[in-house]
This record gives sequence, C-alpha cells and structure tokens, in this order.
Amino acid sequence: MISVVIPTFNEEENIAQCLVSLCHQTVPRSEYEIIVVDGGSKDATCEIARKYADHVFIQTSKKVGGARNDGVNAAKGGIIATTDADCILPPHWIKRIGEDFRNPALVQIYGPVYPIEEGLRNRFSLLLANTFSRIGYYSQTFYYTLGCNTAFRKEAFLKAGMYRCIDAGDDLEIAMRLKDLGSIKFDEKLKVGFSMRRYKQFGTIQSLYEWISIVSDGGESGKYSYTQKRYK
Repeated sequence: MISVVIPTFNEEENIAQCLVSLCHQTVPRSEYEIIVVDGGSKDATCEIARKYADHVFIQTSKKVGGARNDGVNAAKGGIIATTDADCILPPHWIKRIGEDFRNPALVQIYGPVYPIEEGLRNRFSLLLANTFSRIGYYSQTFYYTLGCNTAFRKEAFLKAGMYRCIDAGDDLEIAMRLKDLGSIKFDEKLKVGFSMRRYKQFGTIQSLYEWISIVSDGGESGKYSYTQKRYK
C-alpha cells in the first residue's frame, strides 16, 4: 500500500480539488490511502477532507515537518508519498510511484512541477525551479525534493530520523540524510500541478534562495514566514 500524507491549514478553497484528483487515480482505491493532517484550521478544511480522505486528524507535532511526521506515524503503507493541499495530482501519479519503487535500491523519489494557474510568467518560474532540481540531481550536489511531489520508503524514512520540525526546508533537508541509506531518483514523469500563490507572494528567485539558505543553516533562520505562520 502507498500512503499519501497531506498537511493542511485553512485550505477550504483548495483541498477538494486536490483530494478529488487523488481519488481518480489509475490504480484501485484499495491500493493507497489518503491521510490529511490538519494544523488547526478555522475554516471547513477538515469537513471537506473527511468526504474524500481515509484519515483526517489534528497534528500534535510542531510545524509542517511535524504534521508530515504525524501522518507517517499513522500510515499503513510501506511507501509514503507527500503532497500539498493546493496541488493537483495527475491520474497516473500513484501508479508511477509504485513502478519506481520496484527498484529495491531506491529510498526516495521526486519529480518536477507545473503551474496550475495560466500565464507565461508562471511557466517560466517553474521552468527555473525544475531546472534547479535537475542541476542538483544530475550534479549530485543537492536534491530539491519538494514536499508537494516526493515519496520514500517508510522504513528508510524512520531510520533517517524523519522530518525535522523546522520553520521550512524540512522537505529538502530529509534527502540529505536519506541519500546515505540508498538511492534517490528524480523522475521526469512524476509531475504534479503546483499552485503559484507562494511564488507570487515571495518571487521565484527569492523563493529558491530562501529554501536553500534555510537548508544550509539547518532550518534555524525562520526566514520563510509563510510556512512559519501556517504551522506553529
């Protein structure tokens, strides 16, 4: 089984389309579970999520990394996939993850993103982000493993120490520990529809810079206020 973990906080405008896309995968629904871990939403996020997800509960650990950890601890699957509440998952997403992990050497996979919103600027922004991911992967210098489109073996994840409960960059930092336990793969076909609202708020170059600077200093700087505000 594959367990999909989604952290949420006041996502009533986005969570339904995310979960509907997850419910319409090309593999049987019995082969994967959907877990929503909420950060104490004040809107209808949880009520909407319960219509589609297998498990919806309030996080007990701190920050977005803690929310993901809570989801992993509740997961039944040996493979954990993570995404965000404002993403849209293509119908083959779960199937692709399962196919990749037929390789026993892999401990983590991740893939590119494309913008949900229209516009040349949005496409260009994510072209830069995806190029950044490819440069890191093929040069073997870093892994831009965004939490909106990544999956890993639960056993390896637990052995690596799980996500750090830091202000941001937990989804990038974990790869630096997982790489010591096996192979990490950037799968060009593992694509996810990505909302540009955070990029619009901070800007593409600034977003990339902030994420990498947070990872390089261990996530202690707390620069990325968007994540810091959402997950206490």
